[in-house]
Amino acid sequence: MPSARQSVIPTAPPAFSLPIRVYYEDTDAAGVVYYANYLCYCERARTEWLRSIGFEQQKLRTEQGLAFVVRAMNADYVSPAALDDALVVETRIGQVGGASIVFGQKILRADTLLFDARFTIACVNLDRKRPAPLPADLRAQLEKLNAA
Repeated sequence: MPSARQSVIPTAPPAFSLPIRVYYEDTDAAGVVYYANYLCYCERARTEWLRSIGFEQQKLRTEQGLAFVVRAMNADYVSPAALDDALVVETRIGQVGGASIVFGQKILRADTLLFDARFTIACVNLDRKRPAPLPADLRAQLEKLNAA
């Protein structure tokens, strides 16, 4: 599997950018962002990206019995963020599979790369706890975005 720095995610402009402010609650005893919070920031950005293209996870769950789960990830912690930093989470669509989406996500402070990751997100049927095909309308939207 390629490292986050060698990922197969395109370097085109991000499909979605989410600003994040670092709060005291995000930091650890050393005064820097606790490592797991970068994953939370990425999750938040993917959720908001879905919402921005017309798909709410709660609706997918209640109406179709589907959810998205992290199947795999590869992360590179490049440089720390600290209290009150203004960050941006950039999210790009990598590849779309039958029941999965690969995302490339970067967290930056201005032009400084802090975190670089590749996430494979699987669509699952919540009743069966098994992979499920991506909804047709979501797939169509992803293909449209990838063609742009």
